[in-house]
Amino acid sequence: MKKSEFKPKKARRLLISATAAAILFGTAACPALGSPDPESATTAESLDKMSREDVLASRKKLYDKIAATTRIPWYRIAAVDQYEHTLTKAHPKDRSHPKRLTGIYMNEPVWSGMFNPDRNDSNPRSISIFNGYGKDGSGDGRADMNDDMDVLYSMASYLLRHGQSEDDFGIALWEYYHNGRSVQRILQFSKLYEKFQTLDLSGHAFPLPVSASYSYRDTWGSGRSWGGYRIHEGTDIFASYGTPVRSTCYGIVELKGWNPFGGWRIGIRDLDNRYHYYAHLQGFEKSLNQGDIVTPGQTIGWVGSSGYGKPGTQGKFPPHLHYGIYRDSGLAEWSFDPYPLLRHWEAEERKAIKAKRKAGR
Repeated sequence: MKKSEFKPKKARRLLISATAAAILFGTAACPALGSPDPESATTAESLDKMSREDVLASRKKLYDKIAATTRIPWYRIAAVDQYEHTLTKAHPKDRSHPKRLTGIYMNEPVWSGMFNPDRNDSNPRSISIFNGYGKDGSGDGRADMNDDMDVLYSMASYLLRHGQSEDDFGIALWEYYHNGRSVQRILQFSKLYEKFQTLDLSGHAFPLPVSASYSYRDTWGSGRSWGGYRIHEGTDIFASYGTPVRSTCYGIVELKGWNPFGGWRIGIRDLDNRYHYYAHLQGFEKSLNQGDIVTPGQTIGWVGSSGYGKPGTQGKFPPHLHYGIYRDSGLAEWSFDPYPLLRHWEAEERKAIKAKRKAGR
């Protein structure tokens, strides 16, 4: 054997031996995040005792820590995490994990590596050898797929592979989810968080001014015959022509235009990955465009009787707002009865108005 042929083989053996020794005799804490932070650990028991405001504040601290380390804006990290929360809500059995602050879920093959023989591997070094996504973000020397800091740092590290720009972010999301709907939702969530610089965007409003004259009842699931038999996927709120129609939530205008069934309609996506559908409008707020951000109570159009035909068809039924709401599972959407939410939002708004009047006396 020639001497020149021996050296590469010897080098490979030394590299394998060194790697094996690193796996067997220790791991290194994440150099970026340093030593473990006992305050960042949140147990399921402590989560149950926390208020919603405390939960959001704790999440924001986590996002800020990861943002400071990776220079990925906190609102992008928050957007991915929030989208993952919505997926878990839609698929609780498939995405089961211990209760924690974060929603990002990676199954064992993704976390530890597709060909890793140890599906429960928590050693950052061996995980990296098998190209797993799991990393040590808390600084305790372990890559725990149910540790909030580890999960967030692992996702952030994946995003960094593609770069720092917004376009790079979109590409990274596509490579991770391979689903255009997922990319769109996360970019929408990121836009909302960036605009308002807070996680608390849960406010809602009744779709018509509560001071207006209107009436409604639970009409979800009743039969409809125009265009073929189908069920009614919403609640009809009857009111006079020109009554303002308002956004019920913080959201992004996803669709705007004509629908043969709904006439002039607007669709708005909120941070819970719910699609709010407003149909049969007389017209739109002129300044409102697809992709715009809206807030609860903001006027988006006016009550009309458009629809059941080609663009411009009006008057085939009494003026009313058809309000529907749909949940996105990641691959498809389905409607659910909005009536309980409408009653709740109406009662809350009336209560707030009453309290404001009382305080002004």
